[in-house]
Amino acid sequence: MNKHTKEILSVTALSLALTACGGDGSTGPAGPQGPAGVVPPPTLTDITVAGGRLAQDFADSTSSKTNAFTLVAGNPSEFDSDEDDVAPGPPSVGSDIPLTYFGPAPSSVNPNLIGPLQLLTAGTVDQQTDPATVTLPLYEGRLESGGPQNGQRFWYIVTDTSDKDNAEALGLNFSAKLAFADVSDSSDSFNPSAVRRGFYDQDGVLITSGGAVDFSTVRSVESSSTDASGVNNLLSALTISPGAIGTDIGDEDGFYSPLVKISNARNHIYNAPMVSFNTNETQLSAYCDGIPEGQEAAAKALLHDSVVSICPGDNGEPGTVTLALTLGFSFGRPVQYLSTDASAALPAALEGAIYSPALANIGVGGDDSLFSAVERIFGFTNGPSNVESEVNPQRQGFNSAILGEGGPLNVLGGIPTIATDYSPLWDLNLGQWTQEAIDNGYRSRMTEEFAILGMAQRGFITGPGGSAYGSSGIIINCPIVNRLL
Repeated sequence: MNKHTKEILSVTALSLALTACGGDGSTGPAGPQGPAGVVPPPTLTDITVAGGRLAQDFADSTSSKTNAFTLVAGNPSEFDSDEDDVAPGPPSVGSDIPLTYFGPAPSSVNPNLIGPLQLLTAGTVDQQTDPATVTLPLYEGRLESGGPQNGQRFWYIVTDTSDKDNAEALGLNFSAKLAFADVSDSSDSFNPSAVRRGFYDQDGVLITSGGAVDFSTVRSVESSSTDASGVNNLLSALTISPGAIGTDIGDEDGFYSPLVKISNARNHIYNAPMVSFNTNETQLSAYCDGIPEGQEAAAKALLHDSVVSICPGDNGEPGTVTLALTLGFSFGRPVQYLSTDASAALPAALEGAIYSPALANIGVGGDDSLFSAVERIFGFTNGPSNVESEVNPQRQGFNSAILGEGGPLNVLGGIPTIATDYSPLWDLNLGQWTQEAIDNGYRSRMTEEFAILGMAQRGFITGPGGSAYGSSGIIINCPIVNRLL
């Protein structure tokens, strides 16, 4: 211990002792008083510290060296409604040293530790855009279905795989659970109903036996109500239309699913969502530098609603596609993910995803049980919304999102580096705060799975309309991209 440290400890100890003796530094109420005028009254700073004269002198002498006593005013309305306070605050807040003095985040040493970490390293994340984006390789595929769309080209990305070695080699997310998504109808065990079949040819083009997507539909979400008070659920007052619709079981071109089992890739399953169907390089090249103002409708008729820019490659090289990211949480940590597909029309419209009915054939409600292909994602119908014109730092939920206040800030279960049970196929558990919880002030932003389950166990969160809490029966394909903390 150096001399300076000893002096600080001595002053602190004496300050605490004086606090116990009396507010003016005397030996107590009955203690002797010094001669009048010997000790002049202390000149106090704007900050008055309990503990007597010595403690106040210590505060005075250090006030010029620390910002610990500085109160910084803020206005909640200055926050961006899309960002809220989801991004973690810098470690320099409340510290005596600037941000540049801090060392690297622990996650740079061990990815399982706290700190920012990009999980889907196949692409490049840009945090400076609003919303943040990820740029991924763009791959080409071809449909060989024998149906009306036979031979059409499509363009896709790859985010996850059940092949651990290839996940590490290509910077993809590894998900062992994807192997359990290859289900079939019990009446025909040899006929897959949720995972397409495919192989890659000598040029690296993915050939699939089925699956077409109509991107020409216009996405719309309209609400007949704006009352987000109490237990009111604006989801029940919506008129919606998804921006893209995939073919279903029984279609002449086979069913669309983002999941493809590739025979000459050791029969591993890849999460390969489409971003465009029945288009060519010339059509896509118009959006290499983004979607020009005034051309949004034309672009969305060809592209996934999350696409910000897209550019085919030259000379057989993969092109690139940039997609918008969605904010959420996983076990208290803010994260960013892609919303690419959903098994029902409502979440597809809300998330700007492809409506993929075939995903509904994958079992839900059995998170982490034997042969379960899903993980849970937690959303709220009636989470806290903004207060008049000010951003509420507790804001969360679909009511808030429908009112245009920002994303729903859903809570994801296990993701890589936090848990071993990650799956990009999320089983939506939709919760509603009860009136009792609202009246008692319990309703707040939730960021962690087990805290939500505890609230549900105690009866403060139910399913919509007071129903039993649990799976909504909806699967959303949301590959994880980035961990902010």
